Amino acid sequence: MNQTYQKPIPEMQPWSKEYWKGTKQHKLLIQTCNECGAKIFYPRKFCPECWSKDLGWIEAKGTARVYSFTITRDMVEPKFMPDLPYVLAMVDLDEGIRMMTRIVECDHDKIRIGMDVEVVFEDISDDCALPMFRPIRSSQD
Repeated sequence: MNQTYQKPIPEMQPWSKEYWKGTKQHKLLIQTCNECGAKIFYPRKFCPECWSKDLGWIEAKGTARVYSFTITRDMVEPKFMPDLPYVLAMVDLDEGIRMMTRIVECDHDKIRIGMDVEVVFEDISDDCALPMFRPIRSSQD
């Protein structure tokens, strides 16, 4: 774990605690509705499709495709300034979930919409890690 992490740490709610526990184990969990089968991201108290409270979790494969991205170069909160420039992206997980994330371990000139990426985790506290994505090596070559 990075002892000098100075950025905001996600606030865990009772309905998102399992998700963050998974990230700490370097697992990307997706909330699912046991009633209607909907896959849900971000974690919620109720299914947004049928309003059921009967929710569970599945582990994602951790692979996705870049849907959209931007290279952030300035105008961020001061705590994020040392990270500039960084890539903020929307990725589509193989399970059908779209999530916002950062693309890491990649030359910014090589990032493309449709690029295959895989999840990696940055441990930021004793309770959670942040999921980020990096190119699957064959898609960057």
